[in-house]
Amino acid sequence: MDAEGTGQLVASARSQALGDLLRRSAARVPDKIALVWRERRESYADLDAAVNRVAHSLADRGVTQGDRIAIYSHNCREFVLAYFALARLGAISVPINFMLTADEVAFILEHSGAVGLVTEDGLAGEAEAAVKQLGDSEIRLFGWIGLSGLPAAAGWEDVSAWEHHADTSAPEVFVGDDDPIQIMYTSGTESRPKGATLSSRGLIAQYTSAVVDGRMSADDIEVHALPLYHCAQLHCFLTPDLWLGATSILLPGPDPATVLRTIETERATKLFCPPTVWVSLLRHPDFDSFDLSSLRKGYYGASIMPVEVLIELSERLPGVGLTNFYGQTELAPLATVLAPEDQLTKPGSAGRPALNVETRVVDDDDVPVGVGVVGEIVHRSPQAMLCYWNDPAKTAETFRGGWFHSGDLGVMDADGYLSVVDRKKDMIKSGGENVASREVEEVLYEHPDVSEAAVVGIPHPHWIEAVTAIVVTRDGTDPAVADIITHCKQRLAGYKVPKYVTFVAALPKNPSGKILKRELRTAHAHLAAEA
Repeated sequence: MDAEGTGQLVASARSQALGDLLRRSAARVPDKIALVWRERRESYADLDAAVNRVAHSLADRGVTQGDRIAIYSHNCREFVLAYFALARLGAISVPINFMLTADEVAFILEHSGAVGLVTEDGLAGEAEAAVKQLGDSEIRLFGWIGLSGLPAAAGWEDVSAWEHHADTSAPEVFVGDDDPIQIMYTSGTESRPKGATLSSRGLIAQYTSAVVDGRMSADDIEVHALPLYHCAQLHCFLTPDLWLGATSILLPGPDPATVLRTIETERATKLFCPPTVWVSLLRHPDFDSFDLSSLRKGYYGASIMPVEVLIELSERLPGVGLTNFYGQTELAPLATVLAPEDQLTKPGSAGRPALNVETRVVDDDDVPVGVGVVGEIVHRSPQAMLCYWNDPAKTAETFRGGWFHSGDLGVMDADGYLSVVDRKKDMIKSGGENVASREVEEVLYEHPDVSEAAVVGIPHPHWIEAVTAIVVTRDGTDPAVADIITHCKQRLAGYKVPKYVTFVAALPKNPSGKILKRELRTAHAHLAAEA
């Protein structure tokens, strides 16, 4: 055999691609429960075989290595099957936010060059409208997930039929470490989403960081309630669990009562929620009546946990060690970690760089700044994306100097702990002074009548931007605007005190729990004009 042939054999023997992970868990713990979905409890061996059947069915329908296939669905077992089946074929999965409009879905389908679309029945109308907008679309595969029990519409094929393939062996497709394996579109809270292109090497480095720094183990029983289209739930929790051989309970969404009940009935040990969802759990009227004693590991991300909420969680869930995962899609996504023992000694911190990440804070010329100086947070890591799909100029700008530029402003303390000050775009410039919205939000959370709060800048003829607080009050309270402003004046410099305070029933959020500040700026821009 020539050197090239030998090299191919060696590469195959050394393969460690995304599609390999579940197969290896099935070989180690074939009979252990891997996935719980509704009434179905599925072993690792059975889940692995189902993934292979779906992969062969997709291959029979013309899906080949490098093809982009979109998945547009709420959490469900079929999402997991499609995700791993595509990985085994070396095809590129493109998860899509199920809250997007047809216009936004059409943008992702066109931008990614998708040739297939797998969607749940409840989203089929939006999916069809999106495809119609594309005109002469290259999409040739239409998979229907019957979550509501509706039969597949004309032109769609029921995904459940893909599980009936006779072949349960793993497809013989070699997937290289740095072959594109997924395009994760950014949340788009500020602008059109960008396609972060991820590889197996980057993802497995990410899983290693999450497992080690998150102190995860095969004994974990985790409730997965946040959307799988988002990298936090998919790549910090679900896939690491399946790699380890842990048990995953999949829920369609983060309904507080369902999450609490599931923790109790499944004796779950582990849960991830963004701060907004942790708040919704705490505020559930029956929170204290559920037996949550099995829960040992709690995680949060998407935004920094308000210190007052952190203290409340430590008091009401004293047996739970909380961990903060900070990062973003382009890092697959974990960047820094605040460990349980640091939660109250370094409150509000994003922690220290994860195992496979190097982090620094730099000025506008990319020169590292000193301790306590605010600058942009940048990273180097094998977890980083390969590129922004079809956007070489944005890729070059983001990776300038050989570092990934996050767009977040932060400050490093003398112990090497990072604090995120704000997104660059969320920094409010009022009267010539910079105001970090998060600092004002922390003060608002200290008010006993405030349940949730977001602070944005709105256009103002004199101040250029006016600090504006949008507040959700606790049930049974009715604070006056003057009460909130007085509270802030006692704790903040005058230029940081909100010029406007308005009360709302709920804050707009995307399914990952991130508050949509773009919507708040638009919705409340009129306040300055009315003053």
